Amino acid sequence: MFLMLKLSILVAEDNPLARTVMATHLKGHAVDFVPDFSTATEKIKEKRYNLCFIDLKLGEEDDDCSGLKLIPLAKSKRIYSIVMSGHDSEPYVEKAYELGCDDFYAKGNEETNVAEVLARFLQRREKPNGSGIISESFVTQDPETQFSIQEALKYAPAELPILILGPSGTGKTSLARLIHDHSGRSGELISINCAGYTDDLLEAELFGYKKGAFTGANDNRKGKLLMADQGTLFLDEIGTISLKMQPQLLKAIEERTFYPLGSEKPETSNFRIISATLEDIQSLVKEGRLRFDFFQRIHGFTLKLKPLAQRKDDIFPLISFFTRQGKRLAFTQEAKEEIARYDWPGNVRELKKLVDILTAGESGRVEVEAVKKLLNTLRLEEGTGHFVTEEQRRFVLREGMNSAIERFMDGVIERTLKANGGKRTQAISELKISTRLLYQSLRRQGISVRKNTKRAKHAQNQLIATP
Repeated sequence: MFLMLKLSILVAEDNPLARTVMATHLKGHAVDFVPDFSTATEKIKEKRYNLCFIDLKLGEEDDDCSGLKLIPLAKSKRIYSIVMSGHDSEPYVEKAYELGCDDFYAKGNEETNVAEVLARFLQRREKPNGSGIISESFVTQDPETQFSIQEALKYAPAELPILILGPSGTGKTSLARLIHDHSGRSGELISINCAGYTDDLLEAELFGYKKGAFTGANDNRKGKLLMADQGTLFLDEIGTISLKMQPQLLKAIEERTFYPLGSEKPETSNFRIISATLEDIQSLVKEGRLRFDFFQRIHGFTLKLKPLAQRKDDIFPLISFFTRQGKRLAFTQEAKEEIARYDWPGNVRELKKLVDILTAGESGRVEVEAVKKLLNTLRLEEGTGHFVTEEQRRFVLREGMNSAIERFMDGVIERTLKANGGKRTQAISELKISTRLLYQSLRRQGISVRKNTKRAKHAQNQLIATP
């Protein structure tokens, strides 16, 4: 975490009580305190500081903004300067920024203000450069993706909720961790994939429960909301949370207070929200699957990750990143071209799987034949794994298996009838289904059912007679 770094800080403040307060909130850093302008000037000239907190009115009674005179000097020494003031009127703020200060806050809430200033300073210090973001959390050289991430990192130290959109496997969880790592929050990143839980299980996971709250609750269990205290709660697949659960979670997010199952005593947790979904967020709202008030609460800043097929310049930097601490790989030119041509339906997750297989092999030199063979295998696995798409799986969780089977059946029958010009008997034969099953499907689709009994029976007899 960034706040573990020991920084060299100068505090120019003439009020002894204010200096004591600042000392408390800057504990762990190397801090010098000075009471006046001249001493501050000497310190800045003789010593190298990371940051300088400057009282707006620094000891000169006839000058309401004497501290501002320190800003140009601090700027010349590349010191991150922060003006503190009990007078945060617009002229003072404007003048401070005109002189080149980096931050300005009104006195009165030092605990929050100082923490946010340090987080912003460290976030700027770690800001990715134009050559690409390569960290323990996220790798990209795509300019558009870089810009989106840099914009998101500007809000990392704030309380503003962040919503990450993008297909499965593009790195939404990794990006959430990167944002959390730049937030300066002292707590942990706590993740939960909302798609993997029924309502009851999701409620227990989020809010926790007390012993005896329900059958099987043999012990007290802390929920994800409490585990994320002073940290970040990452809600993956936010669109799968039911309409029943959304108001409960919304209340907890807004109030930072909630009741574990089986408890009459509320818990409090200061967590920050990052959410993600692979679905179209506007469609979720329009279709009524996501409450508008819930949507408003989770989308303070929104960014969308592109699929790997649209940022192919990231492929080989990612491969280098995946192999940085293990066996390195060398690709022939033909192998590189084959990898670049592939459409990567599983995105970064699929690329990681390819690299894992290659590094487990005997040779570090990768030929095109090996790449083709492995990509064909991955394509088959991808096809098998996505015969039921993630959207379809969520439909099953939401509506039940019977509804999903009927929906699938109706879709296949509808397409088959369109393909054969509406010939029902031919559809019965091709799909190897009964007449009754066909007509049930047509009724569900609102299509008139006028039976041609002789033709239908003939098709059914043909089906039965087929070995």
